[in-house]
Amino acid sequence: MSELTFSSIDSPIGLVEIGCSETGVAALNFVDSVRHPPSVSPCLTGVGEQMAAYFAGTLTAFDLPLDLRGTEFQRRVWTQLLTIPYGQTATYLDIALALENPQAVRAVGAANGQNPVSVIVPCHRVIGSDGKLIGYGGGLWRKEWLLRHEGALLV
Repeated sequence: MSELTFSSIDSPIGLVEIGCSETGVAALNFVDSVRHPPSVSPCLTGVGEQMAAYFAGTLTAFDLPLDLRGTEFQRRVWTQLLTIPYGQTATYLDIALALENPQAVRAVGAANGQNPVSVIVPCHRVIGSDGKLIGYGGGLWRKEWLLRHEGALLV
């Protein structure tokens, strides 16, 4: 595994730290303060530009190389998250069924919670079967903001 270079950007919902490897985006998280010395790379620049466009409301689909680091099951879940369209949601059961493993709802939830590339890999689009917002590492208020921003929740 290659080392990561880091940068951070301000967003309407807080500071975002980005980590890129030689392969692609490996980390994107909301943080309280900068944790790594900033670097410059084409990947970091591209992520920053696309995140700015997303928050401005002019980008609905990211086009970035990803370096998803996790178990095989986690990567399968994260890859499935990438199929949830902008402005739509899915349930944990929907993801488990798409993986042809309906008994894996809790495991899907755990993998969703370990997503290292938030927003780009849209774990915020996964909701409870009852339609409630549950489980978001960046805080439920951010999940709600992101879903409202995308038009998946009514204002």
